Amino acid sequence: MTAQFPEPSPRPVPSAGMRASHDDREAVVERLRDAAAEGRIDFDELDSRLELALTAKTHDELALITVDLPMPQSSTGAAPASVAENAPPLVLKGGISGASRGPGRWEVPGRVVAHGGVGGVSLDFTRAECRLTEVVVEAYGETSGVTVVIPDGWVADIGGMDPGFGGLTDRTTSVRLPGTPLIRLTGSGGIGGVVIRHPNKRERRKLDITY
Repeated sequence: MTAQFPEPSPRPVPSAGMRASHDDREAVVERLRDAAAEGRIDFDELDSRLELALTAKTHDELALITVDLPMPQSSTGAAPASVAENAPPLVLKGGISGASRGPGRWEVPGRVVAHGGVGGVSLDFTRAECRLTEVVVEAYGETSGVTVVIPDGWVADIGGMDPGFGGLTDRTTSVRLPGTPLIRLTGSGGIGGVVIRHPNKRERRKLDITY
């Protein structure tokens, strides 16, 4: 008599309260960027939803972010570099109160646009997830300036930058580690100026504590 073995049960679906992983968050980020490219959500809404996705702790929180979006046709894990290259640009506007991205984890698109406005803009790449070999950062200092912080080992090309009245301050090194992206800085210093640098001592201490 041939032994009968029960058929394997399907892989369990994660419960809503289960903690989300980095891959879970990245899958939601990819869906959001696809939705923006299709015109389902605008860039401002994309920016706010990405912030929620990258800080979500559970599957329930991630599900709420995409509840009104269609399910993807297929799931292939983390988004490849080509997806990041074609993703909508990240636009930061200092306005009156200022704006910032980082130093928490966030996914870097191929192009970032920062308008200092009256409040200023801080753009921190020290804990960002970047799959690209090159990222264009358009920085417009305007009234209060833009500060860009990149990790050690990343380098910047500032040849396309107009210093303007506020000037351009470059405190980065020219030593590029293998596999790290090039930050191609363009735009204008305006009145407030643009600063690009590596983390300072206080920021380094925070990074050591975080890791």
